[in-house]
Amino acid sequence: MVNVALPKGRLGEKAYRVFEKAGYSCPSILEPSRKLIFENTAAGVRYFWVKPSDVAIYVERGAADVGVAGKDILLEYAPEVYELADLAMGKCRMAVAAKKDFRDDTEKTLRVATKFGNIAREFYAGKGRDIDIIRLNGSIELAPILGLSDVIVDIVETGATLKENDLAVVEEIAAISARLIAGKAAYRFKGMEIENMCRAIAAVVEEQA
Repeated sequence: MVNVALPKGRLGEKAYRVFEKAGYSCPSILEPSRKLIFENTAAGVRYFWVKPSDVAIYVERGAADVGVAGKDILLEYAPEVYELADLAMGKCRMAVAAKKDFRDDTEKTLRVATKFGNIAREFYAGKGRDIDIIRLNGSIELAPILGLSDVIVDIVETGATLKENDLAVVEEIAAISARLIAGKAAYRFKGMEIENMCRAIAAVVEEQA
C-alpha cells in the first residue's frame, strides 16, 4: 500500500482526480461521509484527508508515503521531503505587495506583514535589506492600509483583492502550485511503487496541459 495524504478541499479533490486517472482510483473517497481514510487494496493505495498545511508534516514524519502540498508550504517550512512533480494546479504566486504610491526608503528598516516569515526573510536577505517581520494570519492586506507595515508578502491569485484595496504587486518572489512530494524513508522502502505512481501521474498532468 502507498499511503497518500491529500489536502482537504477543492485542491485535494482535483488532485484525487489526477491519481484516479493515473490508475489509483478509490471510489469510496467521493461518497459523502465523515471518514478520513479510504483504501483500495486492488490498486494498492490508501488515501487520507488532512489540513493542507499539515500534508508535508505527515509525509516528512512517515505517516504518509506521498502527499500533495503547495509550493508555498515547502518554501516556508522546508520539510525534509522529496519534491517529485509539479501537478500544475492551484497556480498562483508569492509576491510582495504595497500601496500603489509606495516608495522603498532604504535608509529605514522595511516593515513586512506576512504569515510566510521564512520566505520573506530569505527573499530580503538575498537583497541585503533589513526588515522587521510582523506576523499576521488573516486580512494581511489591511496592514499597509492602516500603516502597520510598509509591504506585505502573501499569495496572490488574481490580484483582485489587492486592486480593490488600492494595493499592487511590487515584486514577485516565486511561482506557486501543488507539488507531489514523498517522504525520504518511504522512498527508500517503497521506491519502486512511488516511482511508478509518479510516472503515471506525470503522464496525466502532461496530457492535461
